[in-house]
Amino acid sequence: MDQNFQQKRYKLAQGAAFLSITINVLLFVIKFIVGKQSYSVALVSDAWHTLSDSLSSIVLMVGLFFSNRPPTKKYPFGFGRLENIVGIFIAFILSIVAYDFLRTSYERMIHHEQANFGLSAIIVTIFSIVAKEAMAQYTFYVARKTDNEAVRADAWHHRSDALSSVVVLAGIFLQSYVWWIDNVLGAMIAIILFYVSYDITARSIQKLLGEEIPEQVLEKLKQTIADVYPENVYPHHFHLHTYGKHKELTFHIRLQGHISLDEAHAVANHLENKLKQQYDMEVTVHVDPIPKINDVS
Repeated sequence: MDQNFQQKRYKLAQGAAFLSITINVLLFVIKFIVGKQSYSVALVSDAWHTLSDSLSSIVLMVGLFFSNRPPTKKYPFGFGRLENIVGIFIAFILSIVAYDFLRTSYERMIHHEQANFGLSAIIVTIFSIVAKEAMAQYTFYVARKTDNEAVRADAWHHRSDALSSVVVLAGIFLQSYVWWIDNVLGAMIAIILFYVSYDITARSIQKLLGEEIPEQVLEKLKQTIADVYPENVYPHHFHLHTYGKHKELTFHIRLQGHISLDEAHAVANHLENKLKQQYDMEVTVHVDPIPKINDVS
């Protein structure tokens, strides 16, 4: 992979994580102070939830640092898959947050507890929703640009905080009509977060175990090979191994058995270079002879 692109990808993801930590700490201080002044247990709890986002961002920064290290003799494919491990860890944190939402909503429901907010709490909560959703949108953008599951998981953590603040705000305006509304919304958000945690974990594990090449990608690869060698080259047995942004493609080609070893090597080498240049991945081509008619193998 191009080192300049890799460094840009790393800096973009690290920048998003650092910005997340800064904003979360600032929001925590504001929410905590206002929550104490207005005697709002809900807002103080929401402040601690905001601070928990910083933990996932710190974990993300550590994971990005190690996954960006160059390959070593012991780890020749690099450390890119650490991104998926970090994604699983952040998903685990999200599931804990979801469980806490569910437990708190249940306890508040059975005890008929309501939130008690002032004007300052309303202003801070609205500001928190806007700030956290903006942070989520930016982090989702970085996740798309870097194709990083850990960054995507961190974006969902931002959104979970924005959603928790929505619950707080809903409780402010609706509690005089429906005392239990904030508890029900909290339980609904918990269920959504459980699903998000599952989705992030499933995606990360799938990449760790190895994915089937998407059909559209496979067809594109075959078309490129056909453009280079329209005849007498029969590609098959494709495997794609993903290590973060580093990818390793291996496949077989069938060639006429009468051609020389030098000719077969030239064909394979040309395909490797062409695909590496076009798709930015390491390519290894294995050469098979075209089976003879009487060859049962």
